[in-house]
Amino acid sequence: MEIIIIALVVVIGFGLFRYFRQRAYLKTLTEEQFREGYRKAQLIDVREPQEFKKGHILGARNIPLTQMKHRLVELRKDKPVFLYCQSGSRSARAAQLLRKKGYQDLSQLKGGFKKWTGKIK
Repeated sequence: MEIIIIALVVVIGFGLFRYFRQRAYLKTLTEEQFREGYRKAQLIDVREPQEFKKGHILGARNIPLTQMKHRLVELRKDKPVFLYCQSGSRSARAAQLLRKKGYQDLSQLKGGFKKWTGKIK
């Protein structure tokens, strides 16, 4: 029983550590904040191509999370990167990868594309 409790504490502790570390380098923006800044940034949809084709934020480029490592040359480190996916989990993973590769100004859309009410294509 003690081992289960210790394991649970470790798992919860690690999850909290990752959450707070991520908040230090990834800004989660409301739709209003996202709209204010995405035209001056690199707007990246990290969903898969079939999801992107069904609808995406106007002006977004599709670089799926599954291809991100191989397509980093398409992103500039000196400009902000605004990320979104369907709900927010893939954009957070993409931000983690970008951070490791030296990208500094990273933001994601709170709630992802499913919460977006702005213009879509």
